[in-house]
Amino acid sequence: MNTPAPPRRSFKAQMHEARAQAIVAAAGRLLGEKGFEAMTLEEVAAEVGVAKASLYKHFAGKEELCATAMAQAVGRLGAFLDGLPADLPAFECLRELLRWLLSQQLTDELPLMLARNSGLRGPLKDCAAYQAALQEVSARATEWIAAAQREGRLSEALPCEVILYSLYARSADPLLSMLRERGGYTDGQIVDWAVQACFDGLKSRSTP
Repeated sequence: MNTPAPPRRSFKAQMHEARAQAIVAAAGRLLGEKGFEAMTLEEVAAEVGVAKASLYKHFAGKEELCATAMAQAVGRLGAFLDGLPADLPAFECLRELLRWLLSQQLTDELPLMLARNSGLRGPLKDCAAYQAALQEVSARATEWIAAAQREGRLSEALPCEVILYSLYARSADPLLSMLRERGGYTDGQIVDWAVQACFDGLKSRSTP
């Protein structure tokens, strides 16, 4: 028996969704560049090329819009992790996770973690999509951390949660922007050095 194809959405519905996605993308860029407190809905509307009032046809306000952008950012991270080779060692998976987080920062994308005084922290606690996406990514990373500890690649003296949130915190590390502003380094070098400093430490290889 043939399963009937789902009805095609109207052109109007497709345009409505496309505009919503454009609004979320613009909010994400501004959120990564300026932060939640500094960005405005007027700026989002101007970047998309619509009136501010049009934003309220899609989102109740700035908090809901930015929470949606954060949820999509974590979803992109999940998709990236899905694409890692199945046979990649756990320790290397964690390095790739950190590399992705750092690379996003250099393109003014959203940090995974927010400052404790951010006004968006409350709305994110109430955003089911964000919490579900973050929980899925965190569960996978925690499994990799535990495996890397068993293999002797990470310290077993540290709880998994300490290592996990240390990696997340690097997504907002000012080191990258400081090195870029100094000049003379490529983004690839900056990311490589930041990953090395995180996982390998700062000790000389000759240090006993």
